Amino acid sequence: MSGNRRKAREFAVQGVYQWLLNHQPTADIVKQLRDDPVYRNIDEKMFLALLNGVVDEAPALDLRLAAYLDRKPAELSPVEHAILLLGTQELLHHLEVPYRVVINEAVELAKIFGGTDGHKYVNGVMDKLAAEVRTVEVNAPRRQG
Repeated sequence: MSGNRRKAREFAVQGVYQWLLNHQPTADIVKQLRDDPVYRNIDEKMFLALLNGVVDEAPALDLRLAAYLDRKPAELSPVEHAILLLGTQELLHHLEVPYRVVINEAVELAKIFGGTDGHKYVNGVMDKLAAEVRTVEVNAPRRQG
């Protein structure tokens, strides 16, 4: 299932990216993305929750991110902005996903879609954000295993 969730995140980043560039209705974005043959292999419920959550809450998500950015959200590359919005949405609203997984997935998305060192920037921002929004989880002792 993790592959299905990773692909769901990949499609969500593509959808958020499209939305950031042209504010097209999410229904149109979803319809277009569903044409990709890989789409049938994703966790669609997760994809839709992430995409719709980001679009519905983008201003609030940007406010959460702003404290950890070295520039305004609108000045980020659209790819990094999409990934950071997605990661923020997941940290805040998908508590069933461990924060380390959220950060790792955001970094992997940045490696796939972003610029050369974009993943380092994403990692730094997500680490700081996780420390704020998932304080108990971040500060919990790590299990040995």
